[in-house]
Amino acid sequence: MKIMISKKKIGKIIMLTVLSCVAISCKVNQEETKPLAKLEVAPNGHYFQTEDGKPFFWLGDTGWLTFGKLSREEMKTYFQDRKAKGYNVVQVMVLHSLAVKNVYDDMALTNEDVSKPLVTEGNNFENPEEYDYWDHVDYALDVAQENGIYLAMVPVWGTNVAKGDKVNKEQATQYAKFLADRYKNRTNVIWLNGGDTHGNEFKDIWNAIGNTLKTNNPDQLVTFHPFGRTDSSDDYHKADWLDFNMFQSGHKRYDQDTVKTAFKEDNYKFVHRDWDLKPTKPTLDGEPSYEGIPHGLHDTLQPKWKDQDLRRYAYWSVFAGGAGFTYGNNAVMQMYHKGEKKGAYGNKAIWSDELHAPGASQMQYVKKLILEHNYFDRIPDQSIVVNQGEKYDYLAATRGNDYALIYTYNGKTMTLNMGKIKGEKVKASWFDPKNGEEKSIGEFKNEGVLDFNPPGEKQDGNDWVLVLKSK
Repeated sequence: MKIMISKKKIGKIIMLTVLSCVAISCKVNQEETKPLAKLEVAPNGHYFQTEDGKPFFWLGDTGWLTFGKLSREEMKTYFQDRKAKGYNVVQVMVLHSLAVKNVYDDMALTNEDVSKPLVTEGNNFENPEEYDYWDHVDYALDVAQENGIYLAMVPVWGTNVAKGDKVNKEQATQYAKFLADRYKNRTNVIWLNGGDTHGNEFKDIWNAIGNTLKTNNPDQLVTFHPFGRTDSSDDYHKADWLDFNMFQSGHKRYDQDTVKTAFKEDNYKFVHRDWDLKPTKPTLDGEPSYEGIPHGLHDTLQPKWKDQDLRRYAYWSVFAGGAGFTYGNNAVMQMYHKGEKKGAYGNKAIWSDELHAPGASQMQYVKKLILEHNYFDRIPDQSIVVNQGEKYDYLAATRGNDYALIYTYNGKTMTLNMGKIKGEKVKASWFDPKNGEEKSIGEFKNEGVLDFNPPGEKQDGNDWVLVLKSK
C-alpha cells in the first residue's frame, strides 16, 4: 500500500539539512551487508538454532522505543554497543501508539489507522519528501543486521488494541499483511505479537495478526509478548502461528504480588511448566524486572531493581530450560533523552549512559557459559540438588551428559547428589556471574552426596555457578 504525500514539516527539513553532512557516512546498504542466518526451532523443540544447525542462545535487550526516539546516528551507537556486550536480539515496538512518529517528525500512520501506513515513494534520507517512518524502520533493521542483531518487533502495542475501538480485526489483518510484505525478505525479523497485554482478550485480533504474519512469512519466528506474570502458553500454545513461548515475569517483589496463583518472582516455574507442554516449544523470560526500575513499577519511592536481580532472573530461567533471556533497563527501554519531560517509572537517567549499567554488561556471561558446553543435550535437572530451598535460597540446576551447572543467588551451601553426569570423577570450579571468571576448586568422586560451599558470606547478590565437568 502506497500513500503519497507532497511535503514534510519544516522542522524535519531543518533537521535533515543539519544532518546532511553525515548522511553518507551513516548510510547502510542492505545489499553490502550479508543477511543473518534464518532462525528456527531446534529438533529437540526446546531451543533455537540457525538454519545451518548452529546453536542460537537468545540474549535480548528491550529497546522498545528505538524506532520512535533514536536518530540514525543513535541507532548505530545503540546496536554497536549491544553487539559488543554479546546481545543478539533487541525487542522493539513498531507502533507504540497509533499517533507515533519518529525523531524526524515522520508519522507512521494516516489518521491513526493501522490499515493505512503512511508510506512515501523512495527512501532518500537527504530528501524529506521521500524519507518516511517505515524507511527509518528499514534503516534500523540494516544497522541491526550489520551488528549481528535480530529485531523482535511488536506490530502494535497491546494498549492500542485494549482500548476496544481503535483497532478491529479487518484493520489488524491489513496491517499485518503490510508488515509481512514489506519485511518478507528480512532474515533478522522476529515477531512479538501482543505487547504487554492479556492474551485472553481480543483474541480475534491477536490471532488475525499472528496467522497473517506466519502464513505469509513462514520462515520468520512468531510469539506473543504477554502481560506481567503471564505467559503466551496460557492462551496460544497450540496456535499454529506461535513458534515459541514468551512470558513476562514482571516487576513486583514476592510481597507485592497478591495473586495466589502467580509464580511471583519464581520465573523458573514458567519454564518448568512450559517445558512439559505438548507440542514442545522453546520458552524464555521476555520481560523480567528492569534494572533501575522501582519494585512494583509505579511507586517511585520503592527500591529499584539492581544488576543482581537481573542475574538471578537470567540464571534461574535459563537453568530451568529457557532458550535464552531478555534483559531490560528502565532508561534504555524508553530511550530517555536529556531535557525530556518526566520519564516513565521515575526514570531520570539518560539512555546512552545506562547502556553501561552493571547488569547490561553481565548478561553476556550466562550466554558464554551455556554455549561453552554441549548445547542441545542440556536439560533442567533439580534431582541434582538435595537442599533446593525457596525464594532467594533456591538452587537451580541444569546438565548435559558430561557437565552440570548449579546456581546460587546468595552463596548458599549446595548439597548435591553426584553421579548425574558420566565419569568416575568430576572437575569442579566456581563461575562468577558478575565477571565471567572461573576458578578451579579441584577433582571430586562422582558418587554419593557432596557439599560445595561458595566463596564469601551468604547474602543476596553473592551469586555463583558451580561447574562440574566429567573427568
